[in-house]
Amino acid sequence: MRPRPHHETWHRTPPRASAPTALRPWLTDPGSLTARIRARCGEFRVQVLRQGLGRPCPDEAALLGMRPGELARIREVLLIADGRPVVFARSLLPPGNVRGAWRLLRGIGNRPLGALLFATPAISRAPLACARVDRRDARYHRASAALRAGGDDAPLPQSLWARRSVFRFRGRALMVSEFFLPAILDLPK
Repeated sequence: MRPRPHHETWHRTPPRASAPTALRPWLTDPGSLTARIRARCGEFRVQVLRQGLGRPCPDEAALLGMRPGELARIREVLLIADGRPVVFARSLLPPGNVRGAWRLLRGIGNRPLGALLFATPAISRAPLACARVDRRDARYHRASAALRAGGDDAPLPQSLWARRSVFRFRGRALMVSEFFLPAILDLPK
């Protein structure tokens, strides 16, 4: 079954009425999510799920100024803390940007993208935006499939909270979206 198109709303701040209080710091922290997770666990790793050309979701393509039908370089990973997946992350790079400024991402493998982004002073970050995605969104299903493939059969809640932002390096954009899985709330505050 293919999920039908869905128009979600990305907000500058999490809506007080619907965003869980315990999740708000994760959604709004402008620092490195990788560093925040590492500080709260004993063992951190990145599991690469997919890396290659793919079709962005309509809202992703619009945010990156891509033409309809244009493919992007997509990288999807799980961020794993103490053996438990806590974040499904998705980064998108328009094809012209791969050959240009962002070629430093080649060969990143299972290293965390966040470590590179926050270690390079020439990279700037747009403000965060957050949204709640549900079964109508293909990314919800990608996160669910990633958990099942990793051996976690627990069903996802009805929706997932996510944050995203655009990073710029030498005028070229890279979008990073992070979808918070239920185990994120088990990490120490």
